[in-house]
Amino acid sequence: MNTERIIELLSYTLPAIVTGVVAYYFFFNYTKNEEYKTKLLILKENQNNGLHLKLQAYERMTLFLERIKPSKLLLRVTSINNDKNAYALSLNNTIEQEFEHNLSQQIYISEKCWSVIIAAKNATSQIVKKTSEDFTITNAQELRESILKRMLNNAPPSTTALAFIKEEVKNLL
Repeated sequence: MNTERIIELLSYTLPAIVTGVVAYYFFFNYTKNEEYKTKLLILKENQNNGLHLKLQAYERMTLFLERIKPSKLLLRVTSINNDKNAYALSLNNTIEQEFEHNLSQQIYISEKCWSVIIAAKNATSQIVKKTSEDFTITNAQELRESILKRMLNNAPPSTTALAFIKEEVKNLL
């Protein structure tokens, strides 16, 4: 009688245990899949946000390079007292201020691109400095004209940097 009772008890409990294990296995796999899907969605969203931030940084650096093009810089920055040295200093200070305003963008831009941007900034500053050191130039107006003539013969340094940025963004997309 005892064995019959044990067999009867096992006949009820064994299927319940098997059903419980199978249910646990399915629910475990289901929650694991849902967690995986959620992680993928979060990762995809973060990548989209990262891409957006990178593109925004490239846009800002493009604007910076456009603003320091000598032809545009000379239109924006005017001479107060027609002193060539003061005007050259004012131009270089404007370039530095523009650069410092966009300094944080280096986080989102590749090292190589950032180096090209710095090289363009430094080259533009050197153009202003070297041109202002010419003794034949006596005032700010002549300095402006001389810089513009120099840019007619050579492409501004920012043009090369802009081409590099465009290529990098094209590869990013």
